[in-house]
Amino acid sequence: MGDILFIVNPIAGGGKSKGFVSLIKEIMDESKRKYEIIVTEKPKEAIRLASHGSMKGYETIVAVGGDGTINEVALGILSTGAGTLGIIPGGTGNDLARTLNIPNDPKKAIETILKGHKKKIDVGFANDNMFLNIASIGLDSEIVKNTEKIKTKIKGRFAYFIGALNTLFKYRNKEVNIQLDNIIIDEEIMLLAVSNGKYYGGGFKICPMAVIEDGYFHICIVKKVPKIKLLLFFPLFFRGTHTKIKKNVEIYKAKEIKVKTSEKTDLNIDGEIFEVYGEAVFSIGDKGIDVACE
Repeated sequence: MGDILFIVNPIAGGGKSKGFVSLIKEIMDESKRKYEIIVTEKPKEAIRLASHGSMKGYETIVAVGGDGTINEVALGILSTGAGTLGIIPGGTGNDLARTLNIPNDPKKAIETILKGHKKKIDVGFANDNMFLNIASIGLDSEIVKNTEKIKTKIKGRFAYFIGALNTLFKYRNKEVNIQLDNIIIDEEIMLLAVSNGKYYGGGFKICPMAVIEDGYFHICIVKKVPKIKLLLFFPLFFRGTHTKIKKNVEIYKAKEIKVKTSEKTDLNIDGEIFEVYGEAVFSIGDKGIDVACE
């Protein structure tokens, strides 16, 4: 059984992840496995730490934090091509862990890692930025941007709810040209989600049919919807039953997606926002990444 490196983001989940350190030490000391814990001090540091840990020979490198932390650790592992990604959910949303059925309870998540089971999942790219879960354009990306401001005053899922309401009444639909492999669509959309995983936004089941290791993206397009009607949609997104509203929601499956727009827009990549001018290209990577899960 190989050595394990834990990379802890101390600010993830409003400081929740930092509180897991003593539990990790207790369980790992009992397991008699060799391990190391490093607490990050600045953004993006986890990329370098994971890469260095991989080169030092750590078999499993564990992201202790939210989806952003997981993304950074995965980037570090992929840069060397060696190592298994472990996850202890410590963020606000923990959506990738939800898709992979990794327990939210940190003790159970550590036990899952120690069992040594793993599977290879797909890796996505959006304009050369790597993602494991979901990348999207439209309403939700603006919600994420506005929610980050609200999180300074309000924590947890309620912050996302308030951010969603604030954004909803200011949002303008996007005129886009979408190419899904060989399918061309011109549409006025409210949002487009390119999904590797099933969930985002702290539990919104945006693509319930997505399979994270099938070599395809599943794409959810929500077309123009009256804003009052969209309020009624929110409970459906949590259950994943919005896909039944064929008039407003379309689901596709593709390996490469190109989205063109005449205006600047925001691209949400695993919860991080990037500005896009003109075109966004989404593709599946040639190689996946091994993840410790049941």
